[in-house]
Amino acid sequence: MEQITAQDAVSTIPRFDQAQWQRMNRFTAWLVAMRAGVLIMTLFSFLLGLIYAAQSGAVDWVNALLCMAGLCLAHGCNNLINDLVDFRKGLDTDNYFRNSYGPQLLVKGFMSEGRFVALTVLTGSLALAAGLALVWRTDLTVLYYLLAGAFFVLFYTWPLKYFGLGEPAVLLVWGPLMIGGTYYTLSGSQPPTAILWLACLYAIGPTAVLFGKHIDKLQQDREKNVRTLPVLLGESLARQTAGALLLGQMALLIALSASGYFGYGYLLVALMAPGLIGLLRVFANPYPQSRPEGSAGNHWPLHFVARTFAYNRWFSLLFFAGALLNLAMDW
Repeated sequence: MEQITAQDAVSTIPRFDQAQWQRMNRFTAWLVAMRAGVLIMTLFSFLLGLIYAAQSGAVDWVNALLCMAGLCLAHGCNNLINDLVDFRKGLDTDNYFRNSYGPQLLVKGFMSEGRFVALTVLTGSLALAAGLALVWRTDLTVLYYLLAGAFFVLFYTWPLKYFGLGEPAVLLVWGPLMIGGTYYTLSGSQPPTAILWLACLYAIGPTAVLFGKHIDKLQQDREKNVRTLPVLLGESLARQTAGALLLGQMALLIALSASGYFGYGYLLVALMAPGLIGLLRVFANPYPQSRPEGSAGNHWPLHFVARTFAYNRWFSLLFFAGALLNLAMDW
């Protein structure tokens, strides 16, 4: 049996059996439990905030490392809380969507609830420690960003996700809160309007990823009375909304960059136009009842979310490259 490595844990949501779980070292097991494969979206938010702060002056690299660690650990803690709460509510049993694309450790019995709670508390405590260290090294305003982030970590799974507020929360968190908060923490000043617009445009990507995930499991969520935004909208309107968000993200970013408002570097995202067209074609059709012919077998039953995540990863890379190019041109 192939052993799961830390590289596997940070690059994907691995599938494994109990024997493979028992062979993992503790660090890899921690990464797997946190679903570290999706933390790249948080990493890009941090990096964008870092670049924008660097444009305004010198950056304290100790603060930067603390900020990066705190954000990634907070995201990981949120994933742990999500699995814990859904397990206690009985959502992840009976081959529910979460347990079908990657083992839910509590449902599979790979980890006791007590150990899982301890791991969640440890992860959250490390995130909090990084945040408090930043408050001590900077000023009280960082504490307000920290408290706002803690609110979403603790209450995303319930009640926000259950009442159609999960998607708006992701737009706020991965945009103004993460990027704007990083900017303030590293620069000491509130982000200007242009950076807040950029933050919101970037955050459309993670929001669309969540839309894709919740559309994929819309039927199961409806049966379990989890009223995500796609459940409230219905599949057809949810797919149209996700497509409109992605199209609007691309169109606005290119238009405002071409006008010089954001800087011309972001025109690099136009390279993703063919990928966007392909993704919009995917969202134009309902969720398939069986694995589509020609699709990667290890993704199924991930359909919309797998394709949106792959698109967003490359879009984010070009977004980041555009920000770097603008920084280089400023210098």
